[in-house]
Amino acid sequence: MAHRGISHIGLSTLDLDKTRKFYEDVLGFKPVVADTIKVKEGGYLRHLFFDIGRDQLIAFLEPRQLPGIPADYDTGINRGLGVPASFYHFAFEAGSPAALAEKRDELRAKGVETTDIVDHQWAQSIYFKDPNGLSLEYCCVVGNRPEGDVMMHGAFTVRRAALDLGEALSADVAVAKSARGKR
Repeated sequence: MAHRGISHIGLSTLDLDKTRKFYEDVLGFKPVVADTIKVKEGGYLRHLFFDIGRDQLIAFLEPRQLPGIPADYDTGINRGLGVPASFYHFAFEAGSPAALAEKRDELRAKGVETTDIVDHQWAQSIYFKDPNGLSLEYCCVVGNRPEGDVMMHGAFTVRRAALDLGEALSADVAVAKSARGKR
């Protein structure tokens, strides 16, 4: 069987209405399936799928009054595991550097805090969070991917604070870019 990409990524939310507003109104993803799953022992799950492009979906599941499931938990994944925001994240395709800059400006205009464009040499990205605390990214390929042994060598150094995808990341990458130019 050939690999065909991702069918869907399933995530959790404690507020499906707020999540829908963000993914539909802010990111512009179309909701395509919504259902309610009743649980025999009590409670139910609200389930909503968004089309993120190329027939790929992202789904959110909201538990309601389920026995044995806490009413409140960290839906952002990283904090609950005690790791920086960059460790677990989801990246959406931007298409081009111009589209990436446009998406950054659009998100900022809608009140979403994003990093500046981060240059990874072979790709460029912006980083931000959704209302659940999930780390998200828009990314586009801008050059050839490194091959062979080169792909395992670091491109730059960042401070620990940059792993939380905030202002430190943008500042560190700017310094790394200027250092690359001096080689």
